[in-house]
Amino acid sequence: MSVPVEEVRLSLPHIELAAHLFGPEDGQPVIALHGWLDNANSFARLAPQLKGLRIVALDLAGHGHSDHRPLGAGYTLWDYVHDVLHVAEQLGWQRFSLLGHSLGAIISVVLAGALPERVTRLALIDGVIPPTGEASHAAERLGMALQAQLNLSNKRKPVYSDMERAVEARMKGLVAVSREAAELLAQRGLMPVPGGYTWRSDSRLTLASPMRLTREQAMAFVQRVSCPTHLVVAGQGMLAQHSELLSQLTFETTTLPGGHHLHLNDEEGARAVADCFNRFYAVP
Repeated sequence: MSVPVEEVRLSLPHIELAAHLFGPEDGQPVIALHGWLDNANSFARLAPQLKGLRIVALDLAGHGHSDHRPLGAGYTLWDYVHDVLHVAEQLGWQRFSLLGHSLGAIISVVLAGALPERVTRLALIDGVIPPTGEASHAAERLGMALQAQLNLSNKRKPVYSDMERAVEARMKGLVAVSREAAELLAQRGLMPVPGGYTWRSDSRLTLASPMRLTREQAMAFVQRVSCPTHLVVAGQGMLAQHSELLSQLTFETTTLPGGHHLHLNDEEGARAVADCFNRFYAVP
């Protein structure tokens, strides 16, 4: 499956990012952020169904066709927030909405909590806050992360003899997706190498975070969000398992049937999410 879209590259002061453009130039400005190890094609089904929006769907740094961070740098949550803010600055968007899935939803909440005056609306899909940790585990966690960074140089990305094998591997990944979803992500996420194909994504993305916020710190961002927010929870996804967290949210919430990638797995799921968000964005 292939969806024709406009491809752009955004040259930020510190990195160059790739993106897909959807919707009319005079539409409501929206920056769309995909999940971990996905890419801009995460919104290939959903974005064309959203009305009146000018959507810039990014390949986050280290993903898809965007640049990797330089040697010695990492992929912390704050780095992604910094990138998104620079994208808005380059586009001349003083105020803008965020549409985020999973990691992209987390980035959206953090940015909206840190700079609430910049974000007009949040549309979130199966993500709110990052995994949290106990303060007492911080030193041990950092030590493990430092060692993993040292060991990364000895690891090699898998090479698939053909694209079909790569698609099958993506279908069975940490978060399973449908064949069509895997094909869309593979279209943008694979590159040819000797012997076949491998993923474009930076190997450093697989490293565990060296530090985690406590639950109290993470919720401080949620509590500072001041814009209208609509959260779609996938009924068979990740967030549905965290009923305690969901009970603490003041966001408008809709639970829809489907897995973590319900907006991408099939047309029915994409249409259900689009119906939800079209009503949300239509409210003055």
